[in-house]
Amino acid sequence: MGQKIVFVDTSAWYALQIVDDSNHEMAKGILENLLPSCDNFLTSNHVVGETYTLLRTSKWFKEAKLFLDILRQSPRIIEYFASQEIHRQAMKILYQYKELAFSFVDAISFSIMKKEGIKEAFAFDKHFAIAGFLRVGIDIPI
Repeated sequence: MGQKIVFVDTSAWYALQIVDDSNHEMAKGILENLLPSCDNFLTSNHVVGETYTLLRTSKWFKEAKLFLDILRQSPRIIEYFASQEIHRQAMKILYQYKELAFSFVDAISFSIMKKEGIKEAFAFDKHFAIAGFLRVGIDIPI
């Protein structure tokens, strides 16, 4: 049996770190339940950039730096660097589903997940479900 890998979105990273986020307690519970069964957590360089920017602009540098430190220190977090192929696929998704208002980072995430055969995301963003992925702890129990 292969490794279990879950994609992690900005919405989950932010909720995990920010105690006054409305999804903070749920995010902690989801992570706690995922840790024993998930081999690795995949995120993209675009998600890292988006999360850093969100933390830096909504909170302080200290919070944004903490996020980067956590990523660097955890051996189970894999940062996927989007290639030109992923970028092209993301553009196709954005044009094909223009009525759904996916963000550019969403489309990059969906392209990576499709390429890597990942069906589950740790995300609170409803766009993952709309795009056909399963949000752990929301669309599927853990």
